[in-house]
Amino acid sequence: MTATDATRPGARHDIRSREDIVRLVDAFYERVRRDDILGPIFNDIARVDWSAHLPKMYDFWEAVLFGTAQFRGNPLAVHRALATRATMDAVAFGRWVSLFHATIDELFDGVVADDARSRAVRIAATMQYHIDADTRSGMR
Repeated sequence: MTATDATRPGARHDIRSREDIVRLVDAFYERVRRDDILGPIFNDIARVDWSAHLPKMYDFWEAVLFGTAQFRGNPLAVHRALATRATMDAVAFGRWVSLFHATIDELFDGVVADDARSRAVRIAATMQYHIDADTRSGMR
């Protein structure tokens, strides 16, 4: 990106601050809420309290991308418990990744944005692996 590109209205820059993470997370979860596959999981089954969930996601992604230590929680345990009540399969995780990537593509461009895309794939794969293992072992 040239200096001219970076100053153009609507130009995409890399993810470089908590403010950028807030922008990414808010835009992403707005898509999730409207999505025909993920919306019912988040809105109807999990009944997410967005005012509590979004700040946790800001902390999570800030920790993932910038190594901060603010995030507290166990996302795998939360998703494993949710999977006992909702279908969380390759289709759902694929949609999650697709929406996350589309949101990044719309808003950001750069090394950290690329890292976020890669990490989202790995996070989804890890979640799906453990949920599938629970199913195979009869825990679900």
